[in-house]
Amino acid sequence: MSARFLHLHGAFEGPAALRCATLVGAFGREAEHAIVSGDPARRGAAAALDAKAKVSWPKFPPLAGKPWPGRLKKLAEAMQGYDLVCTYGWGAIDAALAHTLFADVYKLAPLVHHEDAAEGRPFYRRIALGRTSALVVSSRTLEQAALHAWQQPRSRVRRIPDAIPTKAYGQKAKPGLLPNLIKRRGELWAGTFGEAGDTALLVRAFSRLPEEWQLVIADAPGGRSAAQAEAHRLGLEHRVHFAGPVDSRSLTSLLDMFVLAPTADTFPRPVLEAIAAGLPVAAPAVGDVSAMVASENLPFVVPPGDEAALGQAMVRLSLDAALRGAVGKANKVKARAEFDEAKMIERYRSLYWSVLAGRSG
Repeated sequence: MSARFLHLHGAFEGPAALRCATLVGAFGREAEHAIVSGDPARRGAAAALDAKAKVSWPKFPPLAGKPWPGRLKKLAEAMQGYDLVCTYGWGAIDAALAHTLFADVYKLAPLVHHEDAAEGRPFYRRIALGRTSALVVSSRTLEQAALHAWQQPRSRVRRIPDAIPTKAYGQKAKPGLLPNLIKRRGELWAGTFGEAGDTALLVRAFSRLPEEWQLVIADAPGGRSAAQAEAHRLGLEHRVHFAGPVDSRSLTSLLDMFVLAPTADTFPRPVLEAIAAGLPVAAPAVGDVSAMVASENLPFVVPPGDEAALGQAMVRLSLDAALRGAVGKANKVKARAEFDEAKMIERYRSLYWSVLAGRSG
């Protein structure tokens, strides 16, 4: 008989939901999965679910609201009948609290909580996670928050970095990958995508690069206006280009360098995709960036907010093709060794089934 998993998300979209969808597909017949999106209209990651996976979408009490005992009791009641409960992020923290309070009353399955951000009140999270079997975090930054701010026992905290199918990146670029942008002969591209961050600072740092370099900012609607204004002020409109949502594999195949704007992300997935594609990275030392890149890339990871240092790192890479190639090669080796999706899946499988085994024992 396959294990019955209950997955509780504030919204079934974003990195945590996509990772969940990957695991659902990877576990195949080993498990059945009931998935709850606290906001039913936000289920974008459902498209990534394997059509052959055993997935259901049960009715469930609202995950958001005041943490009154009656509401928490209803959440706990709805968790009955599963072998493992998985909660994700601040949007499902009330469900974790309900489990902590009523697990014995309703004989609930063990709960594994997953965190990709440090949002929310530390004291509330500290109480809510009081009965979890494991707390999974995706970065070293969150690992420290879990141990100190949230005061979780070392034995309960598991760091499992996000991962991607690394061999799918770094393929030779095909013509016409970006319909609105054409890479012309002699051009070199520095590019960024994902969470916008301080794109104006990024444009200012880029302004130091030689004329043949172009800056491509993709999939960052929140930072587009600021970047456009800064490019206009500096007279760089002809060298700063914007694209909407793009396939990151296609974009990285066209880039010569990946650049990251200052961001609050603790484990920036675009950096992971860039190193898997064999690109050198110029970035501020936010979150886990310094731990993500190869040691050869560390001279180009600079203090957060230091615009001059970021610009100098970009310039140094822009002037030396051999250096870019050597750093990019080292990044690709590290990505395949540490951040490949197959390794991540095995880590999660080992964790989940060890928790299940503990319950049956």
